[in-house]
Amino acid sequence: MKPRMKILAAAMLLMMAGAAQAGLLSDDEARARIVEQQKQIDAQQQQVGELKQILQALQGNVTALETAVRNQRLLDLYTQIEQLGTEINNLRGQIEVLGNQIDGAQKRQKDMYVDLDTRLRRMEQAASEAAAAPASAVSDVTAAPTLKTAEASAENAAYEAAYGLFKIGNYQGAIAGFQNFLRTYPVSALAPNAQYWIGNSYFALRDFKSAISSQQQLLAAYPDSAKAADALFNIASSQIELGDSKAAKKSLEDLVAKHPASDAAAKAKRRLATLK
Repeated sequence: MKPRMKILAAAMLLMMAGAAQAGLLSDDEARARIVEQQKQIDAQQQQVGELKQILQALQGNVTALETAVRNQRLLDLYTQIEQLGTEINNLRGQIEVLGNQIDGAQKRQKDMYVDLDTRLRRMEQAASEAAAAPASAVSDVTAAPTLKTAEASAENAAYEAAYGLFKIGNYQGAIAGFQNFLRTYPVSALAPNAQYWIGNSYFALRDFKSAISSQQQLLAAYPDSAKAADALFNIASSQIELGDSKAAKKSLEDLVAKHPASDAAAKAKRRLATLK
């Protein structure tokens, strides 16, 4: 081989060796880059894992917080229920006290009416007997009872029987007893009283319309009776219970105008003050 050709061949060999060496260096760099990228991937995966752990921890905290909030709400609700229960018990106690006060007031009022009626009845009976008895009967205290006296005793017993039913709270029985009394003794001096207690018995039974009707019968038949003022007051009370304040006011005003000196008129004035 000629020297020139040898030189060219040697140069080519050198070039090929350089190229081969260059190719090997590129592979190493690629591998290095792959390794570096793998490291980055591993680092990112580690960060993702850490983030997942943080997220799970946060979810656990959120769940715990929700549980705490729920428990607090339940506790608040339970506290409110206890407070309402206490308030209800207090209200029940107040209602019971008021009920006792009302019962006491009604009993005192009934006792007052009973006492007043007893006094009026005795006065009316005494006046009736004095007017009906002959002079000889008045002067002769040892005389035997007359027929009129026997009738008066039966009349008084019938009234007392009906009145006794009212006093023990048997209002239906009292109504029947007084109605029977009025049928048997329609012109009795006690007839206005019997009619009044019929109306008052209906009022006690909370049959306010019948109470008004009964007292109106008394006023129509016995306008000058000592029970007229009380009958008007009972009518007004029944009208108030029925929610008819306008009619009640009119009845109370009539009571004050017609019977200004009566005890019922004093009560009517107090009641009128509450209706204004």
